[in-house]
Amino acid sequence: MHLIDWLVIIGYFLLLFGLAGWVIRRGKNTADDYFLAGRGLGWFIVGASIFASNIGSEHLVGLAGSGCTDGVAMAHYELHAWCLLVLAWVMVPFYARSRVFTMPEFLERRFSPASRYVLSIISLMAYVVTKVAVGVFAGGVVFSTLLPELQLTLGPVTLNSFWLGSVLAIVCTGVYTVLGGLRAVAYTEALQTIILVFGSLLVTVFGLKALGGWSELQKVCGSEMFNLWKPLVPAGVEGSWAPVIETNAAGAVVRQAWYFNGNYPWLGMLFCAPIIGLWYWCTDQYIVQRALGAPNETQARRGSIFAAMLKLLPVFIFIIPGMICFALATSGRVDALRSAMFVDDKLVAENAQAAFPLMVQHVLPIGVRGIVVAGLLAALMSSLAGVFNASSTLFTMDFYQHFKKNASQQELVWMGRAATTAMVLLGLAWVPVIQGSKGLYHYLQSVQGYLAPPIFVVFFFGVLMKRLNAKGCLAALIVGFLLGLFRLAVDTPVALKLSGFETGYADGSFLWIVQNMYFQYYSVIIFLVSLLTLVGVSYATAAPAAERIQGLTFGTLSEDDRRKSRASWTAGDVIASIAVLLVIAAAYLYFSG
Repeated sequence: MHLIDWLVIIGYFLLLFGLAGWVIRRGKNTADDYFLAGRGLGWFIVGASIFASNIGSEHLVGLAGSGCTDGVAMAHYELHAWCLLVLAWVMVPFYARSRVFTMPEFLERRFSPASRYVLSIISLMAYVVTKVAVGVFAGGVVFSTLLPELQLTLGPVTLNSFWLGSVLAIVCTGVYTVLGGLRAVAYTEALQTIILVFGSLLVTVFGLKALGGWSELQKVCGSEMFNLWKPLVPAGVEGSWAPVIETNAAGAVVRQAWYFNGNYPWLGMLFCAPIIGLWYWCTDQYIVQRALGAPNETQARRGSIFAAMLKLLPVFIFIIPGMICFALATSGRVDALRSAMFVDDKLVAENAQAAFPLMVQHVLPIGVRGIVVAGLLAALMSSLAGVFNASSTLFTMDFYQHFKKNASQQELVWMGRAATTAMVLLGLAWVPVIQGSKGLYHYLQSVQGYLAPPIFVVFFFGVLMKRLNAKGCLAALIVGFLLGLFRLAVDTPVALKLSGFETGYADGSFLWIVQNMYFQYYSVIIFLVSLLTLVGVSYATAAPAAERIQGLTFGTLSEDDRRKSRASWTAGDVIASIAVLLVIAAAYLYFSG
């Protein structure tokens, strides 16, 4: 890091906090303003904020690392931009009509108060073990890569660059998140989106320049790393259900238990990935809160469509740089990259997690490096800011306000700030579990795969089928959540390498089968069990009262509801949505050679 780089970073922070201060001064000390920005966010802010909240640590560290080890395999998840179109055209009308603060509140209106509280508990737990902990972990990875010698001694405790980076990312983000709420988060995320996209594109451009161009990248990585459908399979190994230990085409040692068609089996991608995608983009408070902050259905829909357009970028600004990093290291063009990631001529998956910051460190020129580091920090901070605000909203509006119905607006805001602080501490405590996992992005997708299916089921089938009732919803949430919690309880001791679990469970035992079943297959099992529970219990008990679910399902929409929704969009919205689908189709075709 040169002095010019540091000046660029300082300039970024001054601009960021200046914008945050301006937004905070314009805000009001009310719950509506703090949690939903007074429902005054325009489509550009909604879309940019959704994108910035999503594009965070798991992409900078995990997705680029996945590109380095597995090529474009994880692009399946990133090309799920179509899920945002489902949010725009299917779910936004229901959310906009209901005028709710949270996703659990919407579930209460559709089903019952009990389902609201169960979903809130599941969501808060999910935020601790995924978004907060992952953001903290990735901040540490970035700082330990860029500033490895940095450390601070406080009495008997010495903090290395990993933990200093983690804490710094939290403190900087927490300042404006706690003070300004969603309004500060949304406006700063719009700025961070611009910096993030520009900075990440510079990594791709300078990386390709150092490598010798796109054709050289294809030559070094080979067709397998450029193919979404042809998995990285060791020579002579065909699809099998037998557990194996092998190395992939990039040289990384991986354990592929319950092996079927490679590291990312197409069956899992076909059935599990859409479940996780639709849950995340259409029902998760972390994302949908931005759409709830829009003044009307039109702005919420257009913001979601704009976010879908932005979501097409990560394949090219995160996965491709990871592949470039692998190519530069393998070809010997940048010796520092090879020494950082390879051991005995084998690519170490854990080291590959630092692919993006390593590219920043060894490929970019002075000045440009500062811009990209600012982009790195922007992504880390925006994802943390989003989850802090979502967590405080869930806890305050779904729990605290329920038990203290006469709480003042100022008291609700204060409680939201306290809830944010608590989530940070819990996230810090969970970081060691991530450090013991197979990789950041794999960890994130697997945990979400365990927690997402029952939520997806009750939301989507809840608006599609008016016959489903509160008892079915509650049963599906509880059964699905317990199945996911069971898998986490089985995985965690092995990830932490606790005493007696260093080598996992006894081969062939029931717990060994559960722990080694590929996470996507286990996720599909949770989905099927949750769906059968929802439908079975609902049809075995009384149907919900028609007046209670009026306007909350497709079958109970009035003609006035349909007319207002139709008036909220134009031909331009349809054309933009079709354009997103065409780009997705083109990407699938290109990466299927």
